[in-house]
Amino acid sequence: MPELGALAWVLLAVAAVVVGISKTGIPGAGTVAVAIFAAVLPAKASTGTILLLLIVADIFAVITYRRHANWRALWRLVPAVAVGVLLGVGFLAIADDLWVKRTIGVILVAVIAITLWRRYRPARSQEPVGGRAAAVVYGGLGGFTTMVANAAGPVMSMYFLAARFPVKEFLGTAAWFFAIVNIAKVPFSIGLGLITVPGLLLDLVLVPLVVGGALLGRWIASRVDQVLFERLVILFTIVGAGYLLFS
Repeated sequence: MPELGALAWVLLAVAAVVVGISKTGIPGAGTVAVAIFAAVLPAKASTGTILLLLIVADIFAVITYRRHANWRALWRLVPAVAVGVLLGVGFLAIADDLWVKRTIGVILVAVIAITLWRRYRPARSQEPVGGRAAAVVYGGLGGFTTMVANAAGPVMSMYFLAARFPVKEFLGTAAWFFAIVNIAKVPFSIGLGLITVPGLLLDLVLVPLVVGGALLGRWIASRVDQVLFERLVILFTIVGAGYLLFS
């Protein structure tokens, strides 16, 4: 078990709850948890530790929203995501922690800017995103960012948001997407030495908090309206991007 102070344990506990909430209630909030783990633990090691907690939360999200996924959108993303994951593996093999954080931060800022521009430009060009070009761009970025920093939540949230999915379809599609991708990342993370025995022991302590957060997220999702939901997704995305850029 890693030797951590009381404040570090409190921060990790909060992050574990946020992981659960982000999967079943407020996508994008997970970036805050990623940031906390990276601040408390060594940055690269933190990605392997939080990955297993994300998978636990993914299971709850799939159980909750399994019937609401847009499978056509998911299949469209598969090729680009696979390429992005492989590029992320190569990047992790050569990049240090600082390069990882800065690169992801720049990508998130760009994605936020593009999404907001699409939403507020003249009405004649307000068609929802959903074509092959958008799937390639967002899918590639999502695959890359999920591999190097578990930070694809904001990227894919921007894609699903731009596609104008209703709340439950958004959550169901995201649930299946991340469950499949995160499980596929496990062998790569083991090979890169990101998943360790101390990290696994830490996960065992934090799993109950992830479960509690997932149940809380279900309660939140059943009560939040579409406009507030979209604003919260954008807000948490901006917070996460800011941390990665300036921490």
